[in-house]
Amino acid sequence: MAFIDCRTLTPREVAPGFRGRFVHGQHMTLAIWDIDAGSGLPEHSHVHEQIVKVVSGEFELTVAGERRVLTADTVAVVPSGVLHSGRAITNCQVIDAFHPVREDYR
Repeated sequence: MAFIDCRTLTPREVAPGFRGRFVHGQHMTLAIWDIDAGSGLPEHSHVHEQIVKVVSGEFELTVAGERRVLTADTVAVVPSGVLHSGRAITNCQVIDAFHPVREDYR
């Protein structure tokens, strides 16, 4: 077990406008993103199952061709291998949970 103050984690820009702080467990990764308005990720897929939770702001997420605007009241589940893309409508903070661990975010 570990207790981590996320404010002490060094953010890393993984894509333009996407700054993430990462916590890795044995089987999953938690990503805490600060995303600039207008920043986007092109359509992609990965082996990881992903749960997306917007903490603040508005984030447009397209999963398997279905587009939704996520706010602090919504959560999205992206199954493994499914094409998805996203764009920050406003500055926002988003939390992603990935299973299995995102080795590329270590």
